[in-house]
Amino acid sequence: MSDTLLTALPPGPFAQLARLLSDAPPGKPPISLAIGDPSGVVPDFITQALSSQAASFGNYPAINGTADWRQAAADWLNTRFGLNGKMDPERHVLPLAGTREGLFSVLFPLVPLTKGGGKPIVAMPNPFYQCYAAAALSAGAEPLYVPATEASGFLPDYAALPQAVLARIAAVYICSPSNPEGAVATESYWEKLFALAERYDFIVLADECYADIYFGTPPACALPMRLKQSGGLSRLLTFHSLSKRSGLPGLRSGMVAGCANLIETFRAFRNVAAAAVPGPILAASAAAWRDEAHVNANRAAYAQKMAAAKTILGNHFQQPGGGFFLWIKTGDGEEMALRLWREQGVRVLPGAYMGREIVLGKPQSNPGFSYIRVALVSDLSTIMTALERVREILDL
Repeated sequence: MSDTLLTALPPGPFAQLARLLSDAPPGKPPISLAIGDPSGVVPDFITQALSSQAASFGNYPAINGTADWRQAAADWLNTRFGLNGKMDPERHVLPLAGTREGLFSVLFPLVPLTKGGGKPIVAMPNPFYQCYAAAALSAGAEPLYVPATEASGFLPDYAALPQAVLARIAAVYICSPSNPEGAVATESYWEKLFALAERYDFIVLADECYADIYFGTPPACALPMRLKQSGGLSRLLTFHSLSKRSGLPGLRSGMVAGCANLIETFRAFRNVAAAAVPGPILAASAAAWRDEAHVNANRAAYAQKMAAAKTILGNHFQQPGGGFFLWIKTGDGEEMALRLWREQGVRVLPGAYMGREIVLGKPQSNPGFSYIRVALVSDLSTIMTALERVREILDL
């Protein structure tokens, strides 16, 4: 097969993991802490909402959802982020068939053919969610992998890029709390990023799918920071997910919110090129955005799992600001992942599989090289059993 736009995209992290472990039998009954699949009990109100609107499977859904969904989404944003009613349900929100779908498709109508006298650049953290790179390459842009290391607080330092590079940037992705590290952008970080976007005329794509999974103080988030800084939402689109907030990954439902002009452009594109969210899914989603009790219960459960991890692993990891991953420094993440599987039957993800080498041909230049990512999404008992096994190896 000839080269395509996606030739530069490496194999997915879980395909790489499958190859790494394919010839190695697990040393103990297997437990997977590799995939961030927040499975759990589906709340009754979700199944009731789905059932109540089942007849709408007989109709094509509108790309901008139902009036009820738009109102629920806008109400949640206004309440959650203290926006004083600034989010207009008709102008500032769109439903997504899963947030990944939106994070991927958003670049197509918004990235120009050229920027700063050359091919446009889409910058992203390194390590990163594979979807970002796939989107940049598919949209004809150059993906730029900006290191997110311990030295930079595990967030990309976009301001440190050369001016010639910044001039070509059309959009940047920023994930906070971040996947995989759990780093949280501060108010200062957001202020500097938006100032940079103003100066160099680019769009900020804020992946805030983990914004409702935090430990202690809620994270500073993009919408209130942008409003505080500029009085509006220009240059910003933010993405939120019921997969993470509500523990409903199979619902495949999320939202994008932000600048009315960007939303209008994205809506027009989606009307001819994207999957509309079915009516029953919209009804269930509206119910989920309106309910905080199940979210509070999810957050409490993650806090309990994180506390258990701290008790078992101690100083082997830094407490993340949010999300449900441990980012554990081990020396060689791939080697450690293989060893944990062979000796303990615990499946984890090498950090390098989510990153890219800064210097080609030098694996240790990959910001994820020294790490493993551990997902705390199973039940507490299973997680504790797995982490006890992990500790046996880390303590050696």
